[in-house]
Amino acid sequence: QLQLVESGGGLVQPGGSLRLSCAASGSIFSINGMGWYRQAPGKQRELVASITSSGSTNYADSVKGRFTISRDNAKNTMYLQMNSLKPEDTAVYYCNARRITMAVIYDYWGQGTQGTVSS
Repeated sequence: QLQLVESGGGLVQPGGSLRLSCAASGSIFSINGMGWYRQAPGKQRELVASITSSGSTNYADSVKGRFTISRDNAKNTMYLQMNSLKPEDTAVYYCNARRITMAVIYDYWGQGTQGTVSS
């Protein structure tokens, strides 16, 4: 089994930065891709950024140029560097990992970490 634990959330002023971390443990092999999702109050969960096993990245239009997703394979950790934060970035941020085993897609989720952007 795979466990994901997010950290790094908190309260920041508009224009500030946060760096989120997602530590993976357990059955960490054969992860096809990882990503960050977020869910703001009253809104659906949305994909913010993703990174494949080959290192290819993708970003939601709303965060392009401001957020950077990265990984450290040696530490089994994924990061989301969030700069130039806006109040609309306020959300619970979730770490996601996807694994395809025996032609079946498995999605794993962390418990979430709260990021709040407010003056």
